[in-house]
Amino acid sequence: MGRRKNGNHTPTTLNGLPQPQGSKICFEDEDEALVEETTESSNFDESMCEAADDSNRVTEDTACEPGQSFNDKDDKTSADYYFDSYSHFGIHEEMLKDTVRTKTYQNVIYQNKFLFKNKVVLDVGAGTGILSLFCAKAGAAHVYAVECSHMADMAKEIVEANGFSNVITVLKGKIEEIELPVAKVDIIISEWMGYFLLFENMLNTVLYARDKWLVDDGIVLPDKASLYLTAIEDADYKEDKIEFWNSVYGFDMSCIKKQALVEPLVDTVDQNQIVTNCQLLKTMDISKMAPGDASFTAPFKLVAERDDYIHALVAYFDVSFTKCHKLTGFSTGPRSRATHWKQTVLYLEDVITICEGETITGSLNVAPNKKNPRDIDIVLKYSFNGRRCTISKTQHYKMR
Repeated sequence: MGRRKNGNHTPTTLNGLPQPQGSKICFEDEDEALVEETTESSNFDESMCEAADDSNRVTEDTACEPGQSFNDKDDKTSADYYFDSYSHFGIHEEMLKDTVRTKTYQNVIYQNKFLFKNKVVLDVGAGTGILSLFCAKAGAAHVYAVECSHMADMAKEIVEANGFSNVITVLKGKIEEIELPVAKVDIIISEWMGYFLLFENMLNTVLYARDKWLVDDGIVLPDKASLYLTAIEDADYKEDKIEFWNSVYGFDMSCIKKQALVEPLVDTVDQNQIVTNCQLLKTMDISKMAPGDASFTAPFKLVAERDDYIHALVAYFDVSFTKCHKLTGFSTGPRSRATHWKQTVLYLEDVITICEGETITGSLNVAPNKKNPRDIDIVLKYSFNGRRCTISKTQHYKMR
């Protein structure tokens, strides 16, 4: 998964005229501190995308531990590398500084203390323990913060430094392998979402914890997640990063172009690049769904809102907390305030020339990779029959 350099973008049209700039969505001042009395903290926009009528973190090469040889490192499994990537403070810094993410959780907890008062909470994938600290401050009877990476050691120090050792117990280990000191918990809270919502497959860990420890009338936070799809014009980036391989100093390196097309790009998309409507692909009810529901095939129908070219499809997700006094959530879409999840861009092999009102139809199949279930295999089938071109194709993508 690559990254693009962000910049201003003016969408092109068939007649060469730029499209008018769309109106910006207004957000609260990023530096405005959110406190318990605040009434709103989210970029969640219920009107941004409606259901059609018809959620990888940053990965890092993990350095060897002191006294560890490279051969020792090579003996690790993919799961070991996954947890090691969360041992470094840098990835937690990025997530904590994502104010859309962290302040939404803070407001959910502080503004809904009635949910947490005297309740036992399980924090799945606690990281630095920030969500556990929020819960403790909101009046939870006890919080069990489970973290498998070495960050669990830091979390214990953080809990002690902030005077919550009597309320928060940090447990180091995998959810699937640890035992809690209690038989059941009242609330499970987790920030499990990865790139493309499902990358890293942490959702199944939350579902395992739900089935094993949550009381019958317990609450999972967040409890809803929805995946969306739209289409964009992106000629400049595709030319610079993908078509580049067709001729490199006069040599054909198009075999690398094929590889570049297979890997989805995680990046921020300018809302003015959007050419079509956005389509709801899948909504997941975390409180009720089965682990297998994370694998699915969803149909889509994208309708062009202007004359333009389409170079890629873009996926993003929303999450919501429906058990709160007031519906709360956030979106990672291109029309919302940016998050560290950005969006996931699936480049098409061919450029589609589309006119306003014409449609691209197809389906998206999503499933964990069989060898490494933390990775995602995506199969995109799409067809277009327009005035200026016709195409029907299947493309395979691998999020690694």
